[in-house]
Amino acid sequence: NYLTFSGIYLHKLSTSVICLFERFCRPVEILLNVIKTYYLIERNMSVFESVEKGPAIEVFALNRAFLDDTATKKANLAIGAYRTNEGKPWVFPVVRKTEIKIASDDTINHEYLPVLGNDAFTKAAVGLLLGENSAAIAEKRAIGIQTLSGTGALRIGAQFLRVILDRRVAYYSNPTWENHHKVFLDAGFETLRSYRYWDQEKRKIDFEGLLADLEAAPEGAVIILHACAHNPTGYDPTQEQWKQIADVMERKKLYPFLDSAYQGFASGDPGKDAWAVRYFVDRGFELFVAQSFAKNFGLYCERVGNLTVVQRNAASSEAVASQFTLLVRGMYSNPPAFGSRIVATILNTPELRKEWMECIETMSGRIIKMRKALFERLTELQTPGTWDHIVSQIGMFSYTGLNEKQVRVLIDEFHIYLLKSGRINMCGLNENNVDYVAQAIHTAVTKA
Repeated sequence: NYLTFSGIYLHKLSTSVICLFERFCRPVEILLNVIKTYYLIERNMSVFESVEKGPAIEVFALNRAFLDDTATKKANLAIGAYRTNEGKPWVFPVVRKTEIKIASDDTINHEYLPVLGNDAFTKAAVGLLLGENSAAIAEKRAIGIQTLSGTGALRIGAQFLRVILDRRVAYYSNPTWENHHKVFLDAGFETLRSYRYWDQEKRKIDFEGLLADLEAAPEGAVIILHACAHNPTGYDPTQEQWKQIADVMERKKLYPFLDSAYQGFASGDPGKDAWAVRYFVDRGFELFVAQSFAKNFGLYCERVGNLTVVQRNAASSEAVASQFTLLVRGMYSNPPAFGSRIVATILNTPELRKEWMECIETMSGRIIKMRKALFERLTELQTPGTWDHIVSQIGMFSYTGLNEKQVRVLIDEFHIYLLKSGRINMCGLNENNVDYVAQAIHTAVTKA
């Protein structure tokens, strides 16, 4: 009985102690937590406190510097966008007309597009790239996925290659568009390498080095190729060189991923600018092509892009499309409608397409004219070095051969903004500033 009584007593005692703790100590614990939280706030301690500031994106930092520059004489040769002879952005007349038409159509609403995009747009984009008589289209071996411009096409394509096909190695040209590395790195590629492309001393393609590096690439590696108007050099392989590249890639079983950002914009002829892509398809390659409609339609901010997928046979199309659907769903769910409607309307309407062709001929013609003008001015000034490459290159950019010290002279002393690599956007030149730019280059070359 004594033991039973003692047990009951101890149980009651422990219960009382617990109650006392709950009544007095728990509020103290809560109060301590409140004080700790208040202390952290007062000390401005945040989960983001350790985040380091990332490096500036060069091209956008230069554009900002140009806009903030109060100098009366200045030139922006950095940003990759077309400018008129007055130095202004240009909305294509046919694009403006089509925008108004779409906005005035009461039958158009703002419902979601399908996950893989506007079907009228993707079919038109694939047709523009491969040609309306393409066997790949006729045999339903080519499909299109609407993307967030060319960058989005590269990213979703890289994601598919990494996640679905387990590709881990990718090669890009040296030099290349700086975002190629980041896009494939962020998609999970484990090994990123470069293949030789530019011979700085001779100012032309190092073709022997290019082929040697492709020969050394492991089987299955993804090779990023510029379809036309190579960025930043402006130098493309000849048709014969493209054939040799294809020979190596076929023998080594390398996977082509072509980046087509300037179709029509480069030469004024969309078919000519798509020659390399069509050749690879005719050779029987399975491949991806990232298409951008920023430059050739002037739709920079609308983010209109397409990923063309060419397969060996149509049987895999449904499965491939289903996997892209899942990847897109997990990234951004659906693409935007407006820009794709503009492109689809123009490409699918013969009279509008004709007007668009006139627009791209106007742009490419002005760029060629500016190349000739800059070359002639530098020649007249007897600027040291050779400048033939300026008129041999094609498309928006010129890899001038200027070194970083000379670039600094142009920026600091003449308020001419360009990338440290010496790349300039030929569209930034016009009849009002080409003499000034040529004289500045002459001074920088002779001084630095």
